[in-house]
Amino acid sequence: MIEVLRNKNLTTKFQILAEIADRGPEIQQREIARKLDITPQAVSDYIAQLIKEDMLISRGRSSYKVTNEGINWVIKELKELNNYSISIQRAVNSISVSAAIAADDLNKDQQVGLRMKDGLLFATTDTDASATGIATTAAKAGDDIGISDIRGIVSLEIGKVVIAIVPGIEKGGSGKVNYDALNRHIKGSQFIVSMGLESYAALNKAGVNFHQFGAIEAAIEAAKCGLKPLVVCVENEASRLISRLEQERINYELKEVTKK
Repeated sequence: MIEVLRNKNLTTKFQILAEIADRGPEIQQREIARKLDITPQAVSDYIAQLIKEDMLISRGRSSYKVTNEGINWVIKELKELNNYSISIQRAVNSISVSAAIAADDLNKDQQVGLRMKDGLLFATTDTDASATGIATTAAKAGDDIGISDIRGIVSLEIGKVVIAIVPGIEKGGSGKVNYDALNRHIKGSQFIVSMGLESYAALNKAGVNFHQFGAIEAAIEAAKCGLKPLVVCVENEASRLISRLEQERINYELKEVTKK
């Protein structure tokens, strides 16, 4: 779970910064205390911490301004809260009826087992699975089907992203790629995306199917679905990719595929 929900100290700091940003610099500490249902002394102590951490600036008696550092921190936490909210909404929505792919021929009202495979949820006749449900309709193998009354937890482990770094055009681009090394990573991946024209050219030369647009978000989504995506990434784009993966708390490993 994200830190601002797990740590009460951070939660209160987040709320105080949000109140000051929303109500303006002249908001009184007692107003914040009343809104957050804490004591004015607690608000004073938190404000002192925020000033020390360079998230607030004191502009005189009971006048404060949120710093750029404070704003950036609030925005970062808001993004994490939004992502968490989306995942919870998905979970709640799936409680009533969840879509799955029928792995076998299934009958209406049949109890089914649920499992993840290749990033997709499958309904099977194996009811010894860690999660089970009831088929809402009949379906042939390969059809989509609604599942209700889900019990248990579908086993899912977040996948690790493999980042294969290719040289920029100033260093030779796709012409300097070690294709033996690249192909080894391709064979071990279930989902491949490219970042940068040099990477696009390299994957074309490797003769594989891959995703070109929205590489970062596609890799994140694939990892969250349990896949082990491969991102073939030009070196000057790697820092942007890594920053997003770390923000989402997704593990990754860097692989060099440049010719020696």
